[in-house]
Amino acid sequence: MDDRPGTMLPHRLDLDGGPFVVDRARAQDVPAVVALLRDDALGAGREAGADELGPYLRAFAAVDADPHQLLVVVRDATDAVVATLQLTLLHGLSRGGATRLQVEAVRVASTARGAGLGAALLAWAVDHGRARGAVLAQLTTDLRRTDAHRFYERLGWVHSHAGMKLDLR
Repeated sequence: MDDRPGTMLPHRLDLDGGPFVVDRARAQDVPAVVALLRDDALGAGREAGADELGPYLRAFAAVDADPHQLLVVVRDATDAVVATLQLTLLHGLSRGGATRLQVEAVRVASTARGAGLGAALLAWAVDHGRARGAVLAQLTTDLRRTDAHRFYERLGWVHSHAGMKLDLR
């Protein structure tokens, strides 16, 4: 996804918890992103430790090189990474050739929750997709993340489809 000047990045979010900046992730942000991914019971069981960053750095390089994907981080006033999400534009034939915005790996550090950051970040993501022609935003969330489900529903996301996965390893 294009994030050249004038295309919404970096983007400042002024919230009660202080100013935050949404920006394109850089390779040096990968350890912080992995830490966010590990920071719950589900992630702790499936994400590698900080000493095993090789696969994550390779994945970051592929995501960063793909013009249809964007990994973002949110930095607080101290420049610490406190949130992340990954966006993918999916071009398809259904819905009249519609472009969809896929939202994945939404994480907000426990220390930054409660200030409206998650809601503001998702609103920014929707605007970002809309500005690139997306007519539908979709996300997946693990069925065990019941708090996340309530959060998304409160923001207007609708549980409309059942997703299925097949482990290919």
